[in-house]
Amino acid sequence: MTVLPFLPRKSGAAWVLVLVLALMLAAGCSRKAESDPLRVGVIPVEDNFPFFVAEQEGMFEKLGLRVELVPFNSARDRDLALQAGKIDGETADPVAVALLRKSGTAAKIICLTMGARPEEGRFVLLAAPSGRVKNPQDLRGATLAVSENTVIEYVADQLLANAGLNPAQVSKTPVPDMAQRLQLLLGGRVDAAVLPDPLATLAQEQGAPVLMDDTRQKENLSQVVLVFREEVIRSRRDDLVKLVRAYQQAAAEVTARPQAFRELFVERTRLPEALRDTYLTPRYSAPALPQPEDLDRVIRWMVAKGLLSDPYSYHDLVEEGVLKDLEP
Repeated sequence: MTVLPFLPRKSGAAWVLVLVLALMLAAGCSRKAESDPLRVGVIPVEDNFPFFVAEQEGMFEKLGLRVELVPFNSARDRDLALQAGKIDGETADPVAVALLRKSGTAAKIICLTMGARPEEGRFVLLAAPSGRVKNPQDLRGATLAVSENTVIEYVADQLLANAGLNPAQVSKTPVPDMAQRLQLLLGGRVDAAVLPDPLATLAQEQGAPVLMDDTRQKENLSQVVLVFREEVIRSRRDDLVKLVRAYQQAAAEVTARPQAFRELFVERTRLPEALRDTYLTPRYSAPALPQPEDLDRVIRWMVAKGLLSDPYSYHDLVEEGVLKDLEP
């Protein structure tokens, strides 16, 4: 029998020793991966508040899970970190997830964290105080401040369509910074703007009339989702189940006893000073999967806008197994 020159002859015992060493090395690498904390990218806003509660109350540790909540000041920085593999997952929205997928980042939604019902996660189309826009029909030809190619613009277009308007009839002004968008609205430098809470509530209190509110629509327009890189979903599925369970426990606690976490809410969610004594902590429903019709509506909008050349299917963007494993 010919023996290749790069494969030295070994006794049976020697080959067994090599195999045992290889298995020990693989097991060591596996244990290291399992002991690493799950790195979850979060922005300090109310959408992520149950994660902050779970961290404070030790809910991750009680489930035998190590989690590092990695803070970001902007969605752009958060998404770049996921693309670079610096975090394992993040809270985002379906528009962002589809754009991540388009960029070549293999990531999927494992559950909703807010927006299982239309009344969760409030986005509002408001008019400038004392401006010319008094009702949605006045928006024809008006300037509307939005963040382009984001969930903000998606919600704006859906609200306009629900009011019988073609979004092309409105002059959109791109203003990515939400605080700047608020100031332009209150200063009358734009006719209208779309803002999420709590900034929408602040604008109302400072005289901006509400034209349309996405929590009062028949369709569920906005959702917050928990998204992870596919390699993490494959290799750390049990840890992701524990993460969602901790989130579920924290969300239930916040919903049942909001005042118990009021101080933390004020500290961790960028709540404007003017609202610190009056703004109510949101209610959170249990984690759920996105509804196919809600996700399909987002994808069709993205294709129509040219953000996607071809539509993604539900299963391209959603991993159903983690939430199924959460079920008792």
